Parts: sequence; C-alpha cells; structure tokens
Amino acid sequence: MNKQWQLSRIGKHYSFSSAHYLPKVPDGHKCKNMHGHNYVVEVEIRGEISPMDGFCGNVDFYTIDEAMKPLIKLVDHKVLNDIPGLENPTAENIATWFLKNFSPAMLFSVTVWETPKCYATVVNRDGYFHKEHRD
Repeated sequence: MNKQWQLSRIGKHYSFSSAHYLPKVPDGHKCKNMHGHNYVVEVEIRGEISPMDGFCGNVDFYTIDEAMKPLIKLVDHKVLNDIPGLENPTAENIATWFLKNFSPAMLFSVTVWETPKCYATVVNRDGYFHKEHRD
C-alpha cells in the first residue's frame, strides 16, 4: 500500500439563531442593547489524508456533525450571554467558545459569521496534527 501522505482541509457550516448584547462596549453603542443574529459557524480541520481510510486526519464529516450537534443545541434560540464562557459574546469569543468546546479537540479554525458581511475567525495555535494517525 502506498504510504504517501497528502495535506488536506475539510470543513462544514452550521447555523443557529440567538440573541446577545455586548456588555463591554461603551454606553450608547447600539450593540450594548439586546439584539439577535442568524449566525453561521464554519469549522475546519487540517491534516494529512490517511492512506488507511482516505480521510483528513482520520476524521469524516459524521464525526464533525456528532461533535457540533450538542454545541449548536446549547446556543440555538438562546441568549448567548447566559451561556458559561460567553458572557461577552463577540464574534471572536463565540468562535473561541466553539473551538474550546469541540470534542475531541481537533479543529484548526472556527469562523463565526454574524451577518453575510461580518465574521471573525479564530485559529487553534497548535492546529490539528496527531502523529499517531500516521501509524
């Protein structure tokens, strides 16, 4: 069997609707008031295509779905400020929350879109690569 590894990126998009307010912005800032968004969350995994199963880092889309479903359920149609770790739910903090709570810890990056024109991306410092997947 050919043991050559190829680099790959895979990702999925998810959506949820939630309300939030930004408590740390100055008085008079419109985002200090409660408001809502139809968020889109994009998760990405980077790794090598495994010659054993043909997946990026031995991860398939089903694995990503199973990890994201409970997280989306926690935030969908909720006030984000009420969720532990999201007391100041900026797009950057929401992306970080998904990155930290995705299990197993395999994400390279998370992008949160508040609107079709506004997004924040957070990248895992270590990226995703596990040497044991080569064996």
